[in-house]
Parts: sequence; C-alpha cells; structure tokens
Amino acid sequence: MRIVAPLGGLAFVAVLGLSLAAQEPAAPAGQGRGAGRGAGRGAGPVEQRVWAPKAIKPGGWNAPHKPHTKLPEVLAKHKGQADWVEPIVDDDTLHADYISMSPGKKTPKRMNADTREWWVIQDGQARFTIDGQEPFVASKGYLVQVPYRTMYTIETVGDKPSLRFEVNIARATKMYAMDEKPVAASGIEYLPVRIPGKGTYTEGNKPFVDFNAVAAGSDPTRRFINDDRAVANIILGRGIPPPPLTDKGHFHEESSEFWFILLGKIRYNIEGLQVFEADQGDIVYVPKQRWHLASFGGDGPSCRLAMNGYTDLGHSYETEDAVTRK
Repeated sequence: MRIVAPLGGLAFVAVLGLSLAAQEPAAPAGQGRGAGRGAGRGAGPVEQRVWAPKAIKPGGWNAPHKPHTKLPEVLAKHKGQADWVEPIVDDDTLHADYISMSPGKKTPKRMNADTREWWVIQDGQARFTIDGQEPFVASKGYLVQVPYRTMYTIETVGDKPSLRFEVNIARATKMYAMDEKPVAASGIEYLPVRIPGKGTYTEGNKPFVDFNAVAAGSDPTRRFINDDRAVANIILGRGIPPPPLTDKGHFHEESSEFWFILLGKIRYNIEGLQVFEADQGDIVYVPKQRWHLASFGGDGPSCRLAMNGYTDLGHSYETEDAVTRK
C-alpha cells in the first residue's frame, strides 16, 4: 500500500513499513559515530572518553552567515530580479550561494581546478552538460555534482528563471574552456596552460540524484557527496515529538555544518538560540564548537541535506555524568 502526497512542492510516496531514522540520536556506548575507521580493517566500533577543547564563547554567525536563512526572505530581497546571487555560507571549509539565472542564460564552459562542486535545484529547470555524461534537465528535487577538472555548463530552460543552491569547497578556483571568455576578476590574469587528469564519479558519487525518487523509496542513496574535502548526507525521517531541551546533541571540533531542507520541517536546538523549525528551501548553519541537535518536525516526512568539510566528521557528545573540568 502506498500513500502519495505533495509536500513542499515535491511528490512524496511513502511505502508503509519503510524504516526511517527519527532524529539525530545520541551515540550509544561503544558506537560513537565514525569511530573505528582508524582502528584497522575488521575492527569493531570504538568510543573514546577524552577532554575536548571547546571555546567558552564559541564563534558566532559572521556575515553572510545566519542561523536560519529563510527562502521566502531571500526571494523577497530579490523581488523583480531574474539574475542574482545571494551568499549563504563562506567559511574556511565551504562556500555556498543561492543563484537565480534567467531563461535562456547559460554559464561559460568551465571547471573547478581541484575540487568537487554540487547543486540543489530549488525551482525552474536547468540543463546540465557535463563532459562524459549525457546532457540532462534538472528540476526541483535534483541534486547534481561535478568532479574536479570536469568541464560543464548550466543553462536555464523553460520560461522562468532557474534557482539553484550552489556549493563549493572554500576558495575553489574556476578554469575556462579555451573557446570561452573567462569571468574577469580583480588582480587575476588568465594564461593558456596544459593540465592533466580529472576527477571521477567513484566512491558512490554520481552525476545526479533525483530526490523525489529517494523520498519515494526507489533510490537508496543516502550519501550524495563523498569526497576527501566534503560530504553531503541525505537524512530522511518522520516527525517526532520535540526532544527534551536537556538533550544538547553534539558539537564538531573543527568544522561548521549546514543543512538544506529538502522536504517538510526540521527542528533545531542550537546552543544560544531558541528552538526553531526550518522549512523546505531554508538553510540552517551552525559554527564549529556549538552544541546542536536536529530532529524531524511536523507530522509527516521530512528530510535535510547535511553538509560539512569532512568525510568522517567527529561528533562530540556529553558523557553520561556530564563531567566538567574547572
């Protein structure tokens, strides 16, 4: 039996009995997240008790960062514009922008020199032409990525602007095809060069994921980006009651983290803030060393795309006795 319902502009097909995680759970004893990867092949999960450095007053949200970027507010800011860029994340790990591109407009043929790049399509239609792949049109719900040194173009098709959320590794640099005019930048000159090698779609990476199929249960993809410089995980589940405020969740020692809400509502309890819910298309950002807990809000299915700069990001949880050292 299937239940079909439009949620957040995406068609969600729930298969009864489908097992979905309820929230970001605390790590059970002996099963710390990511533990054991350095313990040798075949080794079981390992959890260590350590003293972790945490700033008494952790870093805040310097521009352009906000704890909660609401899509309706971004759209209102650019009302009447077809072409615009709104920076959302710009730290020492990742950079991300909301980008609107008018009908018929096309990017130059370009590539990142050394890093992977990815997109979440929020509205309209965009044709991706990626070297080595058949061109395809991506619409709302598509997650698209391109490895390093792989040429691509993006073109808005249809009669309205395309809206995409574009993510890059911090300080990524663009190279352009010889028959293109590079985008001018202050203090930069473009030189003709030869450069060997290119990235590949390996380790589970693939050109695109249609999130509608993930939500329907027909695509099992859960790790969309698996790269030595970044990771993006699809976290899907159903609404649960609010966790107790005493549950701080965890913090990350060396990396910020941010989430694109793909479906429904996600509830956040972030150190120093009141609990809030984010809706489809919103982005939530937390600096490193801030406690945070994400849980599924609302009554139905919800999903977030969790992004950070590490493939095996450390999660620091409170010990059972909440030991502190003065």
